[in-house]
Amino acid sequence: MCADRSVQALIRPDIQALAAYPVPDAAGMVKLDAMENPYPLPEALRDGWASVLAGVAVNRYPDSRSPEVKERLRRVMRVPQGCDILLGNGSDELIQMICLSIVRSGRGVMALEPGFVMYSMLAKVTGLDYQGVALQADFSLDLPGTLAALQTYNPAVLFLAQPNNPTGNLFPVEHVRALVDSAPGLVVIDEAYMPFCDSDYLGLTGDYEHVLVMRTFSKVGLAGLRLGFLFGRSGWLDELDKVRLPYNINVLTQAGAAFALEHFDEFRSQAARIRADRQALATALQALPGLEVFQSDANFILVRTAREARTVFTGLTKKGVLIKCLDGTHPLLHSCLRITVGTSEENARCVSALRDVL
Repeated sequence: MCADRSVQALIRPDIQALAAYPVPDAAGMVKLDAMENPYPLPEALRDGWASVLAGVAVNRYPDSRSPEVKERLRRVMRVPQGCDILLGNGSDELIQMICLSIVRSGRGVMALEPGFVMYSMLAKVTGLDYQGVALQADFSLDLPGTLAALQTYNPAVLFLAQPNNPTGNLFPVEHVRALVDSAPGLVVIDEAYMPFCDSDYLGLTGDYEHVLVMRTFSKVGLAGLRLGFLFGRSGWLDELDKVRLPYNINVLTQAGAAFALEHFDEFRSQAARIRADRQALATALQALPGLEVFQSDANFILVRTAREARTVFTGLTKKGVLIKCLDGTHPLLHSCLRITVGTSEENARCVSALRDVL
């Protein structure tokens, strides 16, 4: 009998049906597509950073517990008593750990849509059912519809981003609590963009045993470290830790993160600057013809163009400005583009290019 060693025979059909996460080439571009902090490591910290990294024993495996990073996270982020911390290679790995831990026939994951694509992708990759619940046309939360969906689909996990990506808006606190109260399983509140707003749900880990809060360094100027953190009761995190790959946080990331946390006010200052620049950018965008600008509490702004979105995106690319085209990714995002808040100079160049293209 001849064995079939082909890709088509051996790779799961549902994996073959997926598309890999796209990362466009941004060389030479004004890069406003990935919600990164546009500012480099502050000059005043560079010598200290280099000295710390130079002393790292790269010939040794990292401490799998990452104790120094966790201790400093507790202090800097005011982690409540009784709340533990689990670290991941970015938030993506934490989402994957959660999905891997709950896989069982008939179990599913729920998230609001449009939302972060990795909720659905990692649910599907790990063999879970996925159910998206649509936001309303203005991207607000359909509370009655979402509560009904929780009862109908009985998800093991509800992912809830505050603020939401890619829409940029916050949902009312009372709506979030209503979902937490009604959820039949785990609720993961994703606060990736928390540094750019006044929202903070870490306290809910003390109020509810079934709530986890996820944050990341990726939006505050440390995307290259690839470090995400999950906060919650030890009963949850002890079990999730069992599917964590050993040594998932490398020695350079641990050393760099510990150093950054000792100087975190510098990164808070950068976030405050981005918040101010966000308002200035929104005002400039609102003055452009044929552009609907949505309110944002994140480090990006969602817009809808009267022109065909792909044409506008291509026109900007030709002018050296890279943003994110969301048209076609979800029905509610028809003709939508997402613009990361850059430096004031980058924002001005983006607005100028948009004015020409529109």
